[in-house]
Amino acid sequence: MTGSDQFDPLAFHERAVRTASHESPGAMRDLVVETLTGWGHDPDVDDAGNVLATRGAGDPHVVLNTHLDTVPPHVPFERASSPPDADGAAPSDPEGDVVLGRGACDAKGPLAALLDAFLHVDPPGRLTLALTPDEETTSAGAHALDLDADCYVVGEPTDLAVCTAAKGRFEGAVAVTGEAAHAAHPDDGVNATAAMESVLGALRTFDDEHGPGTDEQLGAPTLTPTVLAGGEAANQLPERATVTVDRRSVPPETAAGYERALNEHLRTALADGPVPDAEVSFSLTERPTPFLEAFATPTDHPLVAAFEAAGADAPRPFTAATEASYFAPAPVVVFGPGVLVDEVGPVAHARREYVRRSDVERASEVLQGALAALGDR
Repeated sequence: MTGSDQFDPLAFHERAVRTASHESPGAMRDLVVETLTGWGHDPDVDDAGNVLATRGAGDPHVVLNTHLDTVPPHVPFERASSPPDADGAAPSDPEGDVVLGRGACDAKGPLAALLDAFLHVDPPGRLTLALTPDEETTSAGAHALDLDADCYVVGEPTDLAVCTAAKGRFEGAVAVTGEAAHAAHPDDGVNATAAMESVLGALRTFDDEHGPGTDEQLGAPTLTPTVLAGGEAANQLPERATVTVDRRSVPPETAAGYERALNEHLRTALADGPVPDAEVSFSLTERPTPFLEAFATPTDHPLVAAFEAAGADAPRPFTAATEASYFAPAPVVVFGPGVLVDEVGPVAHARREYVRRSDVERASEVLQGALAALGDR
């Protein structure tokens, strides 16, 4: 491929981190299209804003995926000799190995490594690069992809470990409806807030009675009440009370199955509780695309073995929800340079976001080795 052996992933990474993408992925999309075109490819941009490029043909069909957008606010590009401290300060060094800036690790470091691998490697069969525009918001781009591949590699900051599973994340609210009355005569109404006693207790027992059980890689799911609201006046029985709940799911639980099971569990709990006349319902938060559900690829799958043979760190779960969910149940792994959190504190999505340039280079080497191994199978 003419010129592709001259592609510099670190120079691309610097341009990418300097390119603001917290409000719109447009400039990053332009940069990727310009880069692919410059190295002899003709990428497509579909109606959902995904950038797609393909090399090779036949089996296996492998997809390399990551996202172009970042969370706000924009954090400017810097080079440093070491990672930043808790306040985001780092010793400036124009030749340093550490790159600071929004998207440095989430996910422009993985993007640079994926792009380098895409341009360099002899495809194991058909190799598709699929870059999505809105992973940090609605995931509409990933939801629109219809690639029917044999396996997928999703670029995220995994500290060079091959991640084979991740919990899903569902959000919703429990609403309890009662009947308003004067607080001086509580027997004349139905106290929605008092009925929350049964709801909160039921949330604690849900998984023991109706949950999916413990996953071998991900452990147990969690169900956490986060926001509680109810009532309008101190001297009035509240007619309505709500609690928002955060669900971190494990396979094989689906969003629809969870919503159905939790409703049944809550209705039973209220009927047996101190305020049986209250009504309860749980609804998932409305969103334009499906929730990111849990996925788990067997750790002995050939895709995982290819990454281990290429030098990736040992398989483990990824600790955040990811668009890899949309590609399962096909085999999928998450891999890339950088970390979500380090010994000092948060990294991705934080003011102190950074990645090591040497890790970006190492990620590309591992990716190329893994793809070559898949081609040999």
